[in-house]
Amino acid sequence: QVRLVESGGSLVQAGGSLRLSCAASGRTFSSYAMGWFRQAPGKEREFVAAIARSGSSTYYANSVKGRFAISRDMPKNTVYLQMNSLKPEDTANYYCAATIPMFQYRVYTGVGEYDYWGQGTQVTVSS
Repeated sequence: QVRLVESGGSLVQAGGSLRLSCAASGRTFSSYAMGWFRQAPGKEREFVAAIARSGSSTYYANSVKGRFAISRDMPKNTVYLQMNSLKPEDTANYYCAATIPMFQYRVYTGVGEYDYWGQGTQVTVSS
């Protein structure tokens, strides 16, 4: 089992940048494929970005492609989401998630494909 704790959410102006962090503890961090999701009020949780267990594969939602970047630091047991050129529509609670993958290069984009979730960190982008 793994425990996930997100941080880095804040209020930022449109066009600004933020870096979210997700610290993992418990079972070996390198065993997990990781993902970031977000949920705005009244909306379903949606996929943002994913990274494979190996770290060699990443995948992004079309809405954030070219603006966001996911990465992982194995020694620090942490996954990051660098968010640039933020827009008001990026406003949401951002969640980190983990799952045990079948293959080390595979990424996962579905909410139901993840077994472990953090508590979320709020990102608010003002116009």
